[in-house]
Amino acid sequence: MSSANAHTVVVLPGDGIGLEVTAQARRVLEWAGDQDGMALNLADRHYGNEAYKRSGEVLTDETLADVLAADAVLFGASGTNDNDDIPREVRKRGSLLRMRKEMDVFANLRPVRMPEALLDASPLVPERARGTDMIFVRELTSGLYFGQPKMIEDLPDGSQRGVDTQAYTTGEIARVADFAFELARSRSGKLHSVEKSNVMESGRLWRQVVSARHADHSDIELIHMLGDNCGMQLVKNPGQFDVILADNMFGDILSDVAGGVMGTLGMLPSASLSAPGPDGRRKAFFEPVHGSAPDIAGQGIANPLAAIQSAGMMLRLALDAPALADRVDRAIDTVLAAGVRTADIARPGTTPVTTAGMGDAILAALVDG
Repeated sequence: MSSANAHTVVVLPGDGIGLEVTAQARRVLEWAGDQDGMALNLADRHYGNEAYKRSGEVLTDETLADVLAADAVLFGASGTNDNDDIPREVRKRGSLLRMRKEMDVFANLRPVRMPEALLDASPLVPERARGTDMIFVRELTSGLYFGQPKMIEDLPDGSQRGVDTQAYTTGEIARVADFAFELARSRSGKLHSVEKSNVMESGRLWRQVVSARHADHSDIELIHMLGDNCGMQLVKNPGQFDVILADNMFGDILSDVAGGVMGTLGMLPSASLSAPGPDGRRKAFFEPVHGSAPDIAGQGIANPLAAIQSAGMMLRLALDAPALADRVDRAIDTVLAAGVRTADIARPGTTPVTTAGMGDAILAALVDG
């Protein structure tokens, strides 16, 4: 879908508040496409409930083909209460897990950065939250969410047993470890690797492989940490962390814990990347960490900053536009410093802006900046 003159971005708003926050992130990409030297083709596609209503599929083969051919994908959120009306096999066939696996976007980056202007939104005391600036590297296409067998089975006594399988190969661990070491080299040179090697065989293998790969990255300080201790340390002393490497499940859970330092998931973006292809480019998938939030969907109060930051990460990591990504980051800092807040981060006694109102403020800051 890409051409020599323009990058193609597939936009999948998805469900719930995904529709609302993606609309604001799309505005930022439209702004970027209007800048000198930048050309974007934004291809809107349906995913989730809307796709099911139109086609009987959550993810059509045509949309998946567009996703696989695109330079980047911007995704909103998946799942609402309406999903109960969609047959389980249809949901499984079109799941977000399948899309990630087809793209082979094994490295999921989840940055957590506390702006000075948002210290009052954190449940932690300012002295503890100040300066938080870490990034998770979560293995995204293997582990507990993909392992087989996965089932609920009937037992002879009439009860049932749920089975999920945590499994990793040496190669799956090694490639995400190498990615994390390289990322750490571009930052502070420190990497925490998280697992449960004390009770899980997959955790033992994880620690062994990461330690072995460290031999090729000996300039990086490697710190092994058990997952439960990491959860406590993220609250107790978030400033000790820079790059955190974790498997699929621990990366999912612990990055949400780190979001608690921010006081909201509405500020957490993500990028998921494949290995480089023959042309040197990676498949790239960008989405806010938060879900579809059906309890507030349609009210126009969702925080779009995670989606907008995800668009900024896309500019930096997939669209060869780091200068524009810097402008997006500065615009967000400017708007927050001016006191503009959605409901989830609003100061007591202040009037929050709407989802679109926050988008307006970001666009105004981009134009001025």
